[in-house]
Amino acid sequence: MSDEIVPDDLALRTGRRQRVLAQMAAHDLDILVLGRQANVRYVTGAPQLWVAGTRPFAPICVLVRATGDIHLNSSWDEGIPEEIGHDHLYGLAWNPMTLIEVLKGIDGAADASRVGTDAMSPTFAQLLPLSFPNAEFADGEIAMKAARRGKTVDELVVLRRALAVAERGLAAAVSGLADGITEQALNGVLMEAMAAGGFSTSATQDGVWVTSREHAWRVGRRDGRIAEGDLVALAAGALADGYVGEVGRTYPVGEVEGADTLYRRSNDLWERLLDACHPGAPASALLDAYEAAGEALPPIPVAHGLGLGFDPPVVSPDLPATSAAERLDPGTVLAVTAYVWEPGVGAVFQRDAVLVTDSGPEVLTTSPNHTGATVGVTHG
Repeated sequence: MSDEIVPDDLALRTGRRQRVLAQMAAHDLDILVLGRQANVRYVTGAPQLWVAGTRPFAPICVLVRATGDIHLNSSWDEGIPEEIGHDHLYGLAWNPMTLIEVLKGIDGAADASRVGTDAMSPTFAQLLPLSFPNAEFADGEIAMKAARRGKTVDELVVLRRALAVAERGLAAAVSGLADGITEQALNGVLMEAMAAGGFSTSATQDGVWVTSREHAWRVGRRDGRIAEGDLVALAAGALADGYVGEVGRTYPVGEVEGADTLYRRSNDLWERLLDACHPGAPASALLDAYEAAGEALPPIPVAHGLGLGFDPPVVSPDLPATSAAERLDPGTVLAVTAYVWEPGVGAVFQRDAVLVTDSGPEVLTTSPNHTGATVGVTHG
């Protein structure tokens, strides 16, 4: 049977569900109504369809705190965990009132005093009170973020597997890096290697680019060809068993004047970033690491959480107040990015997965950094 239609392991899904129930109690939520796919899978353990872009909120999953019962929107039972019975499955309907009637019939709906949702639309803002007539509505995403932030032991096992898939893709791209190959072709090599590992969904849209000598961020050539003297960034991201693994490296093609200095700066910045990943530290310490290293902040998040999709926290130059308010809790897994740039040379980009433990940071990714040897000088 395909892994895509098998529910998550029992220990994995029940461990996550207990964390959610604990957060529901902490936030005094009687019922949680979920529409976001990552949240639904976190609670149910049932593989969900990942869709491109966005879509309106709909009540896909309902969790009742008093009983632990789960009601799930699904027209079939393939991939549905055994603890979610047929009588707790309901089909998708074009008429939202059909869904409202289903929710009305859930045990505890009529008496619930606080209901949390992870999103909302104008339509369901008007209709959901019909299903929960005595309830005050609250932001359920706060409870979900708190539950998902720290990873269970079983989650770390799956995350490591996703990271291994991403690292296989990265290794294949490094091996295929050569003068004359296009960015698109090399990205194909990267994605093919990940698909060969059994997971065909990439977590990043574009995994290969020539770093720009004129701009602090990427500006691709019109023909997309990689040439000798380029610094090439490789960013592998895999979605495996619902979890996202990411890793990134930069490799030179032939001799790149000034690259050695850039790599030394990158290594210094990385050590400062890693030192900032201590339990209880503010997430803004990762931004401060750039300032301490004398490097400009990049136009991308310096770090973001890894898990079932894009987890909190998001540490970005555009969100300084949010980053200052966030704390790095033990169990948090971050994709941490070091990015340094020099006009006329290019950029060195490094991304690794870091687990925040009680005793300090643990780097989960094992891909080697560039050692100084030239690569890819063969002309195709």
